[in-house]
Amino acid sequence: MSDELVKGLLCNAAINFYAISAPNTVEQARRLHDASPVCTAALGRSLMAASMLGCMLKVPDGEVSFMVKGGGPAGNIVCVGRPDASVKGYITNPQVDLPPRESDGKLDVGGAVGKDGTLVVITDLGLKEPYVGQSDLVSGEIAEDLASYFVNSQQQPSAVFLGVHLGASGVTSAAGMILQPLPFCPDDAVEKLERRLYTLAEMPGLMEAGMTLEEFVRWAFGDMDPVFTETLTPAFRCDCSKKRLREVLFALGEKELLDMAEAQHGAQLVCHFCGGKYEFSEAELREIAARAAEAKARREDLDEPAD
Repeated sequence: MSDELVKGLLCNAAINFYAISAPNTVEQARRLHDASPVCTAALGRSLMAASMLGCMLKVPDGEVSFMVKGGGPAGNIVCVGRPDASVKGYITNPQVDLPPRESDGKLDVGGAVGKDGTLVVITDLGLKEPYVGQSDLVSGEIAEDLASYFVNSQQQPSAVFLGVHLGASGVTSAAGMILQPLPFCPDDAVEKLERRLYTLAEMPGLMEAGMTLEEFVRWAFGDMDPVFTETLTPAFRCDCSKKRLREVLFALGEKELLDMAEAQHGAQLVCHFCGGKYEFSEAELREIAARAAEAKARREDLDEPAD
């Protein structure tokens, strides 16, 4: 089953929808981070949210950072989504595991993530400053928290569903949907949408059984005149490189780099998103330190008052 994201409209273009099926993307994240079932579900939901947020961007080089800081034992979740639906992401403590919830036997994502914190969304459109929005977490279950963010930070009422199913060998399905009535949406269309929302809980199971996204949308919202406007292919894609991590080291400054070169005779940086390892020799650290010193001297020259 290939991963897919579809965008479209309901009720004569009165409601936007975004639907995603991404079991391969979430399974790749599970393997990269050796994540437990509950952390796979938490990270998978966040990756799908970031993918859908990324494809809402109107510029080709934009990015959306989706960060969940809930204070739970799994730590923070950081995901980045792009307009082509590709994503990267990590969870701080991926091996944390919890027993299923006593109430329904489902994975305790809220317990792992926590709800004493915030959801932060940073939208970078390549302008001087990115837009930063945030809202308090509601449950730590991700979907409810994103719906709350849309209302509180974007003033955009939205229905959000995100679900991940796992089997003995890994992820068996991962699916989600965001539906957003536009300002001119008639009340009867909103009421009809609300009556259909119960179908979203069936989404992962139906995807697992072989239903396509388009088939699901037509099954769940067929009497709301769905129109499909774009199809994208989600994928886990990290853009780390030695060049980018060299700039991370550069930001440390001359003193810290020279201390590192003297004490460790080199450094290894590991990418949080994909686990990629990058080695820097002592000579490389000293070269970067020299660059940092030159840059600092230039800044100080510019800051000196004229005579």
